Amino acid sequence: MTIIEWVAAALGLINVVLVARRSLWNYPFGIAMVALYFFVFFEAKLYSDALLQIFFLVINAYGWWNWVHSEKVADGGIAVARLSVPARLAWIAGTALASLAWGMGMARFTDAAAPFADAMIAGMSVAAQILQSQRKVESWVLWVAVDALATGLFWSRGLIATSILYAIFFFIALWGLIAWRRTMHQAPA
Repeated sequence: MTIIEWVAAALGLINVVLVARRSLWNYPFGIAMVALYFFVFFEAKLYSDALLQIFFLVINAYGWWNWVHSEKVADGGIAVARLSVPARLAWIAGTALASLAWGMGMARFTDAAAPFADAMIAGMSVAAQILQSQRKVESWVLWVAVDALATGLFWSRGLIATSILYAIFFFIALWGLIAWRRTMHQAPA
């Protein structure tokens, strides 16, 4: 564990709490967190997660822009919505196929420590982050699953601070899911 990992973990905790509260201020913390985590994961040979941080940097910029231009509800937070059933099924199938393909590539072409588990976490994280940037409640369902899986994987790789962070994220994701579901019923401000 390095000081960089601890700082990234602290930034991540602030970021996720602010996302659950539907605050635009989550984005500066998220961008700083992913920049640091790129180096943490690369050093731990979790290449899928390292590459994922580059994607997160880009999608955080998009999400920030999208949230700035979205409707607000009475409590001042952003408005949220659900996916349609066909869209949900498409996201599930696409995420599963992309994760499997990525895992097979990592297993074949790298010395990744846990290619399929890492790819599953990465694939679900990509889907969750895109859906979160689009203000979809289903993003939280994916984050709950990601956080549960990542807690064990990161612990097994000696990333103790990150593992503890993801265990905390698990509970924040449950809270975010409940809060965002409630928000769907609020009228725009």
